[in-house]
Amino acid sequence: MENFNAFINHAAQPTTEELATALGPTTTIWNKLVRCLADEYSLTVHEWNSYSLKAGWSMRLKLKKRNILYMSPCKDYFRVAFILGDKAVKATRQIKLPQRIVKVIDDAPHYPEGTGVRLIVKRMSDLPAICKLAAIKLAN
Repeated sequence: MENFNAFINHAAQPTTEELATALGPTTTIWNKLVRCLADEYSLTVHEWNSYSLKAGWSMRLKLKKRNILYMSPCKDYFRVAFILGDKAVKATRQIKLPQRIVKVIDDAPHYPEGTGVRLIVKRMSDLPAICKLAAIKLAN
């Protein structure tokens, strides 16, 4: 399955309406995640970025100046990405996460700035694990 950003070749930041159209039934999940992260962890800084027309648009959620996670809209789903440092990866081993997420972390590429964890979100049941990862990122 290809994971194409919904806003490839889209010159302007997506509007709320364009985002809802792209996300389709997962709009509610996107909005709930954004609200939950703001309420629970004070992630109220949201920055839309597009590094090129070929990459599409993604939203970065930050605590002050620190990047916590990235959200990329796709057609009828979205992706969430974290860059976890070594301490954060180790902390993920100490909590209960769904096996598929443990596998994603185990298989994730390692970069100088950390381990790049990318998750596809299609169901409301995906959110608790993402919130746990956000908490780990914030703590480490």
